[in-house]
Amino acid sequence: MAKITIVEDDVWMREELVDILQKEGYEVAAIAAFHDTATQVAASAPDLVLLDINLPGQSGFDICKALKLNGVGPILVLTSRDKLQDELHGLDLGADDYLTKPCNRDRLLARILNLLRRFEKQPGLVDGGHFLLDPNTFTLYKGSQSLLLSANEGKILLTLLQYRPEVVSKSALSQVLWGTDQYIDENALQVNLTRLRKALRQLKLENQIETVRGRGYRLREQVKM
Repeated sequence: MAKITIVEDDVWMREELVDILQKEGYEVAAIAAFHDTATQVAASAPDLVLLDINLPGQSGFDICKALKLNGVGPILVLTSRDKLQDELHGLDLGADDYLTKPCNRDRLLARILNLLRRFEKQPGLVDGGHFLLDPNTFTLYKGSQSLLLSANEGKILLTLLQYRPEVVSKSALSQVLWGTDQYIDENALQVNLTRLRKALRQLKLENQIETVRGRGYRLREQVKM
């Protein structure tokens, strides 16, 4: 059975979650000392993390970002903070789901099972040299920064990473985006590439994509972070 690590500072809530999950047959680890929390979580090698946001010493948002940078996940944020901006911020940092407390037991277990099934055989972070890309959520990481790409932006970048250092033709990118090797028209592909370059610019990565005239596109030579 999967291993779940709980990051929750409320003792009563933590013990209740441990009890619920153990009764379902999960192996459970609970973080009770909140120093170097992300390191503790990573060391527990979880299949899923239940993460509170309001924690002593460090924000759960920062812990979420650190865990994702180290390829730990999926992460289910479980918090009493119910504002939309908090949920969107958590998802933008790479959280895979978000539930507010108090939470119905069956709903929590269903969300956990769904995440475990989704991530069971999915790949981890892809190293782009100057950045990391989560191929499951298309979240881009550079240092302490993160950015959620759109589906088309993520598909293009992932394809360029998979074929690096080779050139990827326009027809190949068209197959990835629209399921046909006949790209719809020049403008449709250019619009998506322009949006990707604009997104990359936010992390100062706009020069990563190189246009090879008459052939297609590729990522510049990889330099390790």
